[in-house]
Amino acid sequence: MNIPQNKAIIGTLGERTLHSELKKMLAPDESTHEIRVGRYVADIFDGTRIIEIQTRAFNKLRGKLSYFINEKNLPVTVVFPVAYTKYLNWVDPLSAEVRSRRKSPKKGKVYDIFPELYKITPLLSLPKLSIQIIFADIEEFRLADGWSSDGKKGSTRIERLPTAFHDELTLTISQPEDYLALVPFDLPEHFTLKDFAAASSLSYNKSSCALNVLCQVGVCEKIGKIGRSNLYSVK
Repeated sequence: MNIPQNKAIIGTLGERTLHSELKKMLAPDESTHEIRVGRYVADIFDGTRIIEIQTRAFNKLRGKLSYFINEKNLPVTVVFPVAYTKYLNWVDPLSAEVRSRRKSPKKGKVYDIFPELYKITPLLSLPKLSIQIIFADIEEFRLADGWSSDGKKGSTRIERLPTAFHDELTLTISQPEDYLALVPFDLPEHFTLKDFAAASSLSYNKSSCALNVLCQVGVCEKIGKIGRSNLYSVK
């Protein structure tokens, strides 16, 4: 994919390219896109199932998912894209030209979804709800308008462009045991929040969200304490 180099091109991207490209990949028939189902509009609806693409803020989906599943009795798949590899493009706020590009040292992981799943924890037990994690290579464009001297800290994200989707890395969670794929394989038999954070490379706060989710769906359970820390095991 060609990388935008000027203001005219960047100005036409519209901040929803990743969302749009995922819709085309998941449902090439565009007549199934943006379909009203009752009081909500589904990203994709083919008459039998709904697909919702959400890059963040799962809390905004709570009412919609509950309505589609509980009131309309429709199966719903929530698609969450994760940046497997990401290149950061820094855009000059005056000229709107890309002034630098570098590869991000961070590589996306399945565990990145936990803070979002935590926001819809009460819905995760619904049998008609599936979660699909899709890995993509991303070109991210950020306006260098932040408060630091180089404009990078506190910068504004302009757009994310997918350059490739990795089918072999796609993970679909449709029943409780599928959540085992979100448990780090090298955890000890009995583990603490600190152990989970080390194994997943998540922060303590995100690891706390993860364990809350895994306990809610019945994959993990609290089995006691070690000192002041809760002790967990995989059920």
